[in-house]
Amino acid sequence: MIERSPLLDALTHALMIVGLIVTAFPIYVVFIASTHDLPSVNQVPMSLIPGNHLVENYAKVWSKSDFGAKMLNSLIVAVGVTVGKVILAAISAFSIVFFRYRLRMVFFWMIFITLMLPLEVRIVPTYAVAADVAEPLRWLVWLFGIELALPPVNLLNSYTGLILPLIATATGTFLYRQFFLTIPDSLVEAAKMDGAGPVRFFIEHLLPLSRNNMAALATIMFVYAWNQYLWPLLITTEQSMATATMQLQKIVPGPLFGQPPIWNEAMAATLMVMVPPLLVVIFMQHYFVRGLIASDK
Repeated sequence: MIERSPLLDALTHALMIVGLIVTAFPIYVVFIASTHDLPSVNQVPMSLIPGNHLVENYAKVWSKSDFGAKMLNSLIVAVGVTVGKVILAAISAFSIVFFRYRLRMVFFWMIFITLMLPLEVRIVPTYAVAADVAEPLRWLVWLFGIELALPPVNLLNSYTGLILPLIATATGTFLYRQFFLTIPDSLVEAAKMDGAGPVRFFIEHLLPLSRNNMAALATIMFVYAWNQYLWPLLITTEQSMATATMQLQKIVPGPLFGQPPIWNEAMAATLMVMVPPLLVVIFMQHYFVRGLIASDK
């Protein structure tokens, strides 16, 4: 039993308030900057009172930078990556936990080790594969001495190229594996006695039990995919395929070389880009917490 102490409660609340201020104050400054005109933002010190240019700044950024189409691209990529990661992680963890075959733990640790390899490390080979998906197949064909001409398959400037290389996730596989290990053997045996095969057991039993884990993983991966910058910047050359985070880079430096950044518009754009992942976290926080720390799985 945990004993409550007024002094400890006051100290805990004080630390939480300090943490909230430290976290929220930069966001507040961004919001304030988005409500002023450029001369007011460039003043030192900048006023911390909201200005009267909020609607003007947001409307200007939305129309000038074509943010509607860019945020739609980001939404498509984020949802596609999230769905792909959740499904692929569930299937891979299901294979590792419930099937007995040689080297399954070797495969698991090979997947887990990729946590040490961020996207920036594997960006060049990933780009090479996306530029021509058929190239690895050509090497296999050449290795086995088969004469087969494979045409190039280019995924650049496409949603497939933006989504497919990002759907593999060692984090998701690990989370699913840890949950699947808690499934009692009696449930597996009961499903077998009912005539459920592996696919039916996976769909009708494991997935419903994994909904909290799925929600937690989906929340993390949506924020991860929405905030991607380097991969979309590398793989897209057409402006129509640009994402919202890429568009921020075009706003910050100013429209012409040598001009100072238009910080009020940049801050307005930053807040607009922050809204979708923030809403996802707010609406999914209950499932997110349950999926990570619930003990009644």
